[in-house]
Amino acid sequence: MPLRIVLASRNAHKIEELSRMAPEVEWLLLPDSAGDPPETGATFEANALQKARFGAAATGLPCLADDSGIEVDALGGRPGVWSKRYSPEATDAANNALLLRELADVGALSPGARSARYRCVIALVAADGAEQVFDGRCEGTIGFSPRGSNGFGYDPLFLPAAVPGRAMAELEPAEKDAISHRGAALQAYKRAQSR
Repeated sequence: MPLRIVLASRNAHKIEELSRMAPEVEWLLLPDSAGDPPETGATFEANALQKARFGAAATGLPCLADDSGIEVDALGGRPGVWSKRYSPEATDAANNALLLRELADVGALSPGARSARYRCVIALVAADGAEQVFDGRCEGTIGFSPRGSNGFGYDPLFLPAAVPGRAMAELEPAEKDAISHRGAALQAYKRAQSR
């Protein structure tokens, strides 16, 4: 019988990614009846732990939560934990447009001035309350216009260093899984479970 872990999210994209990368786990979405997990921390770690604790308490099952986003060096690490809610509209298109405007406003007009990374922190809270935290990163730069139709969030703008000349949104799912921040954090989790 596979290990059952609740994902403290209702994001279908995350379930798809996790199912591809860890098919040995039966991933369950947080039930609507549980309500929404808190996300008030100032760091990825704090938010991931808040959500995982909430999901474990609500379901009585081990719960995995992640908090992820993009950190842009020219913007002092912004949007960071505010990646999903960066613009007032909080849509992918509006967030991407705001990011491009802010980079132009600070004069980050060359590829070398647009270094960035996707970060993902995964927290696992077991049914007995034991906690583990794993960090994953994907280094790259911010492009000058959106490219590609795969992925979500900032994927059309993010140019991963591991795949020169292509945006994250131009990669096939398996290519993205191999280099993504979520994939790196999940691999750290899997290594810890196999010890």
